[in-house]
Amino acid sequence: MSAFKSDFLRTMQERGYIHQISDETGLDDLFARETVTAYIGFDATAKSLHAGSLIQIMMLHWMQQTGHRPIALMGGGTSMIGDPSFKDEARKLLTPADIDANLAGIRQAFAQYLDFSGGEALMVNNADWLMDINYVEFLRDVGRHFSVNRMLSFESVKLRLDREQSLSFLEFNYMILQAYDFVELNKRYGCRLQMGGSDQWGNIINGIDLGHRMGCPQLFALTSPLLTTSSGAKMGKTATGAVWLNPDMLSPYEFWQYWRNTEDADVERFLKLYTTLPLDEIARLAALQGSEINDAKKVLATEITAMLHGRRTAEDAAETARRTFEEGALGDELPTVAFPANDLEAGIGVLSAFVQAGLAASNGEMRRHIKGGAVRVNDSPVSDDRLVLTAADLKDGVIKLSLGKKKHALVRPE
Repeated sequence: MSAFKSDFLRTMQERGYIHQISDETGLDDLFARETVTAYIGFDATAKSLHAGSLIQIMMLHWMQQTGHRPIALMGGGTSMIGDPSFKDEARKLLTPADIDANLAGIRQAFAQYLDFSGGEALMVNNADWLMDINYVEFLRDVGRHFSVNRMLSFESVKLRLDREQSLSFLEFNYMILQAYDFVELNKRYGCRLQMGGSDQWGNIINGIDLGHRMGCPQLFALTSPLLTTSSGAKMGKTATGAVWLNPDMLSPYEFWQYWRNTEDADVERFLKLYTTLPLDEIARLAALQGSEINDAKKVLATEITAMLHGRRTAEDAAETARRTFEEGALGDELPTVAFPANDLEAGIGVLSAFVQAGLAASNGEMRRHIKGGAVRVNDSPVSDDRLVLTAADLKDGVIKLSLGKKKHALVRPE
């Protein structure tokens, strides 16, 4: 890949954000010549984005930091269909009320990464133009530019068809609407670049081609790699669920812990992608060996949490972890699960308590952890999988559950 002269693309390259670019030289010249407007689309399929979306949010952040204008495109219109790309089956259809509620939740995270004052960054909803489309006019003016033969050749479509899994006409229209978003954003805001994960390459190229056919200036594509951890786990997912960005769906402490538990081999890569630390500082942290790599993981967790939830909250989470792990103290930030007081009086099986607290996925998994000596209640080892927790186990009003050294939760009666 070439050495870029523009600050934005050089930053993207140095930090590992680039997977593909449609025209490297042309895009680099555009960034060096003028203020560029670029967008990434986010469909409203849940009330919060999760950590798997952070790489795209950080790309928009760096757009603004290097003097350009990012657009966070909310998919209020396209969410009515759902992106079929690389999905085994159609997404569940959402109602307009569902989508509005999800959009309200998704917007929370962006204010921490982008400055929307004075139009320096924009948040736009594609429902503004998609929901009022005249279908016959749209087919005549836009649909005629799409070749079904070419659409069938896209890898995301071929995989579905090769597996003999149904692809509805509704889903087939998604790529047309997404391509039209690019054209509409160019007309309204002079947008020249669409970014996204590498699984969106075909959809983005569709938009570039449609723009060319509909008289737009040259449009560009830039995709980031689809990340997994070094062990192959999907980013933003854990055994107990998604790593949500909204604090009402995942506490800042649990968010901090997710990054603190980063695998050693991923520390440098994640510091580059998910923090704004200078590259020389990242190199210093990445060079730490042995147990000192844990210090780099703490910096990683604190910096990422600070960007999303604020510096004070991140430092509180780090201090709670220090007191919990190094002093055995109970921190106010630990995740808490409430059990009916009557249930505690009657007794709750230790397996069920840990599963309901989200520390394990099943009773079978818990039995294996107990056999391996990884389970503690109130910091005391558990060796009997038939142990029953009762109100007598409450200490200062809570029961502390621990799985290994890093996963903890508090049980409180309600």
